[in-house]
Amino acid sequence: MMARSGESGGAAVDAWLAKLPATQRGALEHLRAVIRAAAPQAVETIAYGVPVFVDHGHLVGFGAAKGHLSFFPMDGSTVERLKPQLVLYSVSKGAIRFTPDKPLPENLVARIVRERLAANRDHKAGAPG
Repeated sequence: MMARSGESGGAAVDAWLAKLPATQRGALEHLRAVIRAAAPQAVETIAYGVPVFVDHGHLVGFGAAKGHLSFFPMDGSTVERLKPQLVLYSVSKGAIRFTPDKPLPENLVARIVRERLAANRDHKAGAPG
């Protein structure tokens, strides 16, 4: 069973973040706060080697590499659908890459989290799509 933020899941994410350089850590802690605000019931865990929020399935995640940070919407269609709003960022099918000096807009992150949450809940309820 996964724990809510502040318990073992949150502690694992805290430990993961503690290993990063200060600029990356600060940017991802801010992203984490935006995600938490948009999905307060989600639990945090480490999956695929990165922090992931879970609510009725994997919701979103984030990661760090040497030259960039990543936000993972955890489904293949989100990035494609939002490409016009992501022209300032490097994207792949499952990731939006950004840097601490050019973070993702909070409103965009919150929108993606809310859309993913709705999709997860619909899927778990057996809704088509």
